[in-house]
Amino acid sequence: MKKLSKAIAAFASAAAMAFTATASVMPVSNNELVSANAVDTNNDDWLHAEGSRLYDMNGNEVWLTGANWFGFNCSENCVHYLWSADVDDVLKEVADRGINVIRFPISTELLVSWMEGTPNPVSSVSGNADPAFTINPDFVEADGKTLKDSMQIFDIIMQKCKKYGIKAFVDIHSPHSDNSGHNYNLWYGKAGVTTEVWIETLVWLADKYKNDDTLIGYDLKNEPHGKGQEGDEAAKWDGSKDENNWAYAATRCAEAILDVNPNALIFVEGVEQSMSGAMEGDYWGMPDRRDNSPYIGAWWGGNFRGAREYPIVPKQGTSQIVYSPHDYGPSVYAQTWFDKDFTEQTLLDDYWYDTWAWINAEDVAPELIGEWGGHMEGDNLKWMLLLRDYMIKNHINHTFWCLNTNSGDTGGLWDSLGFTQGSGTSIDWNEPKYEMFEESLWQTQTSGKYIGLDHEVALGKNGISLGDFYANYANSEGSNIDGGKKGSGDGNPVTPKPPVATTAPAAPTTTAPAAPTTTAKPAPTTTKAVPTTAAPTAAPVITTAAASSSPVTVMGDANCDEAVTMADAAAIYQSIGNSDKYSLSKQGAANADCCNPGSGITAADALAVQKYSAKLITSLPVEE
Repeated sequence: MKKLSKAIAAFASAAAMAFTATASVMPVSNNELVSANAVDTNNDDWLHAEGSRLYDMNGNEVWLTGANWFGFNCSENCVHYLWSADVDDVLKEVADRGINVIRFPISTELLVSWMEGTPNPVSSVSGNADPAFTINPDFVEADGKTLKDSMQIFDIIMQKCKKYGIKAFVDIHSPHSDNSGHNYNLWYGKAGVTTEVWIETLVWLADKYKNDDTLIGYDLKNEPHGKGQEGDEAAKWDGSKDENNWAYAATRCAEAILDVNPNALIFVEGVEQSMSGAMEGDYWGMPDRRDNSPYIGAWWGGNFRGAREYPIVPKQGTSQIVYSPHDYGPSVYAQTWFDKDFTEQTLLDDYWYDTWAWINAEDVAPELIGEWGGHMEGDNLKWMLLLRDYMIKNHINHTFWCLNTNSGDTGGLWDSLGFTQGSGTSIDWNEPKYEMFEESLWQTQTSGKYIGLDHEVALGKNGISLGDFYANYANSEGSNIDGGKKGSGDGNPVTPKPPVATTAPAAPTTTAPAAPTTTAKPAPTTTKAVPTTAAPTAAPVITTAAASSSPVTVMGDANCDEAVTMADAAAIYQSIGNSDKYSLSKQGAANADCCNPGSGITAADALAVQKYSAKLITSLPVEE
């Protein structure tokens, strides 16, 4: 997120103070949340990674194509514009426009208040312009005048996302609640937030939402950054256990989240600078040099050079890891790679490939460009078109920055929002920008239907569900993923096969004041690093063995498709959670008993399959 303009920030601060005085804090525990009354309650939409692709639980490829909606990271403690727009109207139109996932920036400080049972109050919904609460009545208690707290409103928004077929993930934008908090380098060190507190709050949220596949994942920290000469004050990526080593912190946090929800996606961003290897003896924290710099730079959150030597490998395996670079154009900052008549190839040669694109190109892991966007002008428009087309051709997931109108150096997909009693919310979209962006939304090739990530709920009035796509469109017209792709012709099952977790939080279902706006984050550039190539991995060996019930055909092959993949781990988890609905076949049960064979089928068998699929182990069974 970008910095707020001073004038609008002043308004936001005043509005917050005025409105907070009328809003009482009424904390709600998880146990007090009513059961979700949602259309899709099967909890079957969790995703996993194989190579550079994301798949659903049936092994069908998916593509996350969405946008950012900020505000929970700010002092208002809620997404912006709900002071002048009805949340149902907004999310319905977002779904109708084909956005299948929303990245919601949030602060650790706000999560701490939720975790401790005293959720911080909201100051950015209808009350400051509409004391009668006619715009968002779902946000008000039964007395008709007491505003619900920030956690209750977040839960409501998640359930409304579910209603319209939209998936979501949160992004820890800063430790503290601050409209310019993105400028702070690290994930700890503000508002009393330590690394342990940062991890604890994310684990708490993951546990709270482990039964609700609306919230599909966690972006651990927005744009860890800082220049090398800042030393301990800057995020680095190396093999140490130093607190400012982002790779170490992200791995610890990922493991803790996956312990409570093994189905969640973990989005890991990059850093700003890495060591260039320019001279022997260079070290992190040393002064920079004008020539032959010890550091090589990138956009904040964009540098993944360190991941070649130090990848993120949680103890649970890499099936839930998604690398998430941010990339911007020259209107945000005039980087050196824009100093020429740049093309896709020059961008790859000068910056993209060595910095982040290698991860996708070499089939290391999926990528999601968590932020991209900007103004529709000159070289910035040229850059946006090149990046958009590269993502389409190379199945790269993305969330556009942003929906909000109030991003100072990029603008948004919206130009304005307003509410009229009786007719609802009107959204003035920036149509040229949306038209440019729309081509990168996942859609069918011929009919142009937007494809959602929910197996049952269609994505708005112009879209279809994931189940519908694979049942009726994938093998006929296909989609625009990979620049235009049809199914293999044999198809994969589309009947939901959910992993079972535990209880979803529930949710109910004037003219706008000015919005707080948010600027650039320039990043240094230095000598281009020499590209390296990942060493080939030896092909894993599958061991067959006898079982008490049926002879094993392929050890670990729980779904009996003669391959061992994440789909088998999912089948095992499903059978454990709901054996009546998702029982394994006799042969599948024999194959699935791959950890301590003879001990029965447990979560340890699923974990063994996950490790094997991620190539952390090379054979099955395992003995523990």
